[in-house]
Amino acid sequence: MAEMRRFEANVKKLGDVASFLGAKVNQEFESFEVAGLSSSSNRVAAGELFIALPGEKHHGARFALDAKNSGAIAILTDIEGLDLASKSLGNFPILVVENPRSKIGYLADWFHNSPSRALFLAGITGTNGKTTTSYLLKQIWEFAGVKAGLIGTIGIEIGEEQFNASHTTPEADQLHNILSIMQERKIRAAAIEVSSHALSLNRVAGAYFSATAFTNLTQDHLDFHGDMENYYQAKKKLFDSTRSQASFINLDDPYGLRLAAEISLPLKTISRKSSKASWYYQDIKVTPRGYGVEVRGSGGILISGELNLIGEHNLDNALLAMAIAFESGVDPLVIGNSLATLKAAPGRLESVDCGQDFLALVDYAHTPDAVKKVLATLRASTNSKLIAILGCGGNRDKSKRPLMGKALLSGSDIAIFTSDNPRDEDPEQILKEMTGSLKLSAPSAVISDRQSAIKYGVERAEAGDILVILGKGHETGQEIKGVKLAFSDQEVLQKCIEAKL
Repeated sequence: MAEMRRFEANVKKLGDVASFLGAKVNQEFESFEVAGLSSSSNRVAAGELFIALPGEKHHGARFALDAKNSGAIAILTDIEGLDLASKSLGNFPILVVENPRSKIGYLADWFHNSPSRALFLAGITGTNGKTTTSYLLKQIWEFAGVKAGLIGTIGIEIGEEQFNASHTTPEADQLHNILSIMQERKIRAAAIEVSSHALSLNRVAGAYFSATAFTNLTQDHLDFHGDMENYYQAKKKLFDSTRSQASFINLDDPYGLRLAAEISLPLKTISRKSSKASWYYQDIKVTPRGYGVEVRGSGGILISGELNLIGEHNLDNALLAMAIAFESGVDPLVIGNSLATLKAAPGRLESVDCGQDFLALVDYAHTPDAVKKVLATLRASTNSKLIAILGCGGNRDKSKRPLMGKALLSGSDIAIFTSDNPRDEDPEQILKEMTGSLKLSAPSAVISDRQSAIKYGVERAEAGDILVILGKGHETGQEIKGVKLAFSDQEVLQKCIEAKL
């Protein structure tokens, strides 16, 4: 995929930027033209304002000289950044504000002339289901002839163009730049995954959503949030009248039920189980390829069709996508006709078929709840063995590791514990925390090397079995000691299967 470019139509005077921020700038610099905004010294381009933020390891102002050498027109930072940058920059414009991170989104929204309000923007949050829901929503829009965009874990899509993404939700300066490009390309609707990190770090500040949606909340990211209450409160920030016009909430999730009772936004609810929700399944029939469904929605409308997706969690994702699509103006008959065309997002129960006599899948499940649900779905799909491979990422929530290990062992016939993205941690220690006091017996195994673990799983797969590799999904790299090595579960799985045939 290509790299996202800067939207170049918006140019502001540095004096106007300073005035918007309530910052001071020497008169000699006021007429400088700011061509863009960038919070990354690696991406800053000529004429841009470099936003130097405090980070986990270093303050961005340490890279101010690099940004200047790349053509930055000025620096925006805090008092600490001013002290770090001024020593190396000489007579160079530096705008100083308190807590610049809290202001970037509003600055970017103003700079780009509020692009989020020029389209139907749907923000989707929750622990699991963000990627699939947004991916399905974009497909429904496109089936209906609506030119659509997507911002999330698997990348950025503007119509048919695809771009790389470094975060689930981009930094605020990038986000508004992307929305500006969408506006330029006549995109009418877009879905964006909104992570809890993004909400805590103000990455979606300044953006206005036509709809915000909540999928579910289960344990994840507690290394960042500390506990589930903080995690919930971070998600709740999205459902505020200053940033959203309407809300869509899954009532089958306990936190969704709580959220629906606590917010004042206009509310539409969804439920797979209860006819009291605004949107619910009137009928679900299991088919060889997924489900035949009848959905009741706002005003009693009926939507029916064939949904070729596996797993009850995908019923939730599809229902949420249908509800948002209808509220955005898509005809219910068109939504029903679109269902049979919908495809799962890359790395979400993605099949790898080399002509083998067993089913081989790759999935992104990387939380205890997701692992449990995916394995339960697959267990119901076979009378033969279920072989599952899973690791836990390093430098992330350690408390979920034993829970994921337990879900893996209890949910499969052959559980293979392996390495994910160990990052700066010892993969063997991560595996010890995953397995804990679990009692493993052959052929279940602990195999640290992920490629060897996949090979081991393939060798034990027989006719009618299901083999699933969990955790990395669409990812194409494995991060070890600060180095990202090329690694695709799909490619490794394919090679191992072909070697067996």
